[in-house]
Amino acid sequence: MNFLITGNLGYVGPGVIKAIRKSIPGAKIIGYDIGYFARNITTSALSPDAYLDVQYYGDVRDFKPFILKDIDVLISLAAISNDPIGNKYEKPTMDINYVANVKIAEMAKQAGVKRFVFASSCSVYGAAEDEPRKEHSPLNPLTAYAKSKIRSEEALDVLSDNNFQVTCLRFATACGMSERLRLDLVLNDFVAGARSSGLIDILSDGTPWRPLINVDDMARALIWASQRASQDGGSFLTVNTGSNSWNYQVKDLAYAVKFAMPSVEVQVNENAAPDKRSYRVNFDLFKTLAPDHQPMHTLEDTIHGLIAGLQSMNFTDTDFRQGELMRLNTIKALRKHEIITPELRLTNAH
Repeated sequence: MNFLITGNLGYVGPGVIKAIRKSIPGAKIIGYDIGYFARNITTSALSPDAYLDVQYYGDVRDFKPFILKDIDVLISLAAISNDPIGNKYEKPTMDINYVANVKIAEMAKQAGVKRFVFASSCSVYGAAEDEPRKEHSPLNPLTAYAKSKIRSEEALDVLSDNNFQVTCLRFATACGMSERLRLDLVLNDFVAGARSSGLIDILSDGTPWRPLINVDDMARALIWASQRASQDGGSFLTVNTGSNSWNYQVKDLAYAVKFAMPSVEVQVNENAAPDKRSYRVNFDLFKTLAPDHQPMHTLEDTIHGLIAGLQSMNFTDTDFRQGELMRLNTIKALRKHEIITPELRLTNAH
């Protein structure tokens, strides 16, 4: 089986590549990525890119059809997947996350690719505190990122048929250790603060709800989607991907980190403006369809995995929110050095 993963040089990609290697012996794995975050490897182990057969570098907006030759499964991870970047670069976010994604899907269908797996997001539910949201619940996207995911889902629905199976995984908020760690995620941020300064600084009042999923469990779900039988959801499926037990209020996440590191202080910003991005999600459908690919990690072991990972990095940066493990800062640095344009294109691209 031949896989193409767009956006493989980000936070999720390393786990997906390793999961394919482990579960599908003999698979050919091809990566395609512009490389914004390629150098941000946060492990002393073998580079995750070593498990690839081929790596292409390029902008998804300039994707070439020849890359799709003999591909069976396309896993679409490529996206501007951070609200601060999306809000600052709204048009590039829509062009990359939606327009280019759908164009690649159209090329894939024409090239004979059988399965298209799209990393969508539970953020499409926006503000939804009354009851856990199911797949057919009303959508309330509050950011450019969330809007781009919905528009992609709608377009992919039209493209799908019996010969082109589409699976849209609406992932909970990612967390956990990765070979390309990000710290602009709520749990990762808390553990980084606890590790570097002994302080967990909650920027909100701590009451918003978030569903979470360990990044390695995201990989498990992507493997399932790449192999799911047609009777498990049909030619087009949108499914909330996570676990009911992983719906938490932000303050609960902070105190879970404190439980693992008792000397840490938790600071809540009681005067913060309300965070409208608050939602709980129902994951019953995913549990029914994918009983053998359910999340395996607990919040506790995810926290301990992050602690161990940061320790192995000798991480002590008290000013990490200004560092390169926050993706907006990486984009700012690339812009400052004129490596990318205001449209987030490489300045020397042909």
